[in-house]
Amino acid sequence: MKIYINNENIFELTETKKKVIKNDILEEEFEQDIKRRVRRALERKYKNCFTRLKAEWLPKLKTMGIKSVPTDDDELAELIFKQPGYKNRNQREQSTKKDKTSIIRTIPNK
Repeated sequence: MKIYINNENIFELTETKKKVIKNDILEEEFEQDIKRRVRRALERKYKNCFTRLKAEWLPKLKTMGIKSVPTDDDELAELIFKQPGYKNRNQREQSTKKDKTSIIRTIPNK
């Protein structure tokens, strides 16, 4: 059994690994159980990320004077992404690197 994302094999269950799992899971339920577990892991990751995004941005939106926010999760996320101060993880990391570089440059040599 192989798990692909965008045509890339990201994980493979060998026959031995499948047998180990089947020691605890009925063989006829095996495939459905694995699919359920993969879905659950991705859903949990999304939910945790969304919870952190929401916790960070709801107060910011309030201070920006936005009085009404969507109740739909996707719409709320899109509203946040459209904010001028929004930065994704990559952008925040780049910004932090630039800040550290500018601090180092401003320290005078002795």
